[in-house]
Amino acid sequence: MKVLTLKKRKDFIRAAKGFKIVTNGLVLQAALSLPAPSENCCFVGYTATKKLGKACLRNYTKRRLRSAVQLILPENGISGVDYVFIGRHNTTTLNFAYLVKKMREAVIQINNQIRERENHNDQKNDDCSD
Repeated sequence: MKVLTLKKRKDFIRAAKGFKIVTNGLVLQAALSLPAPSENCCFVGYTATKKLGKACLRNYTKRRLRSAVQLILPENGISGVDYVFIGRHNTTTLNFAYLVKKMREAVIQINNQIRERENHNDQKNDDCSD
């Protein structure tokens, strides 16, 4: 699957209003993409707030998140979903393998939530059409 980068603020805000998983080392937010792309791709954004520290620490946090995403999302991502990864205070100090493990678990959990919501909406639509 192709992984594209979120650039617009409105996309980050839309993801913040969607699903959310908090784990040790990162926060994951996700929402369905507005214009569902015709090709097999998902969108990813990275955030590190000033609470984490100076610019070099925030940049390092985002670099670690990017490298972990390259390992996980091509296999576990859902097409037509926007994912936003938010770095936490310990993202830079965690063992990288542990960070990847936690990120994979978070992506799987959030994907399950998205599928449950889609199935629930499909059932609602079927009930209304009777």
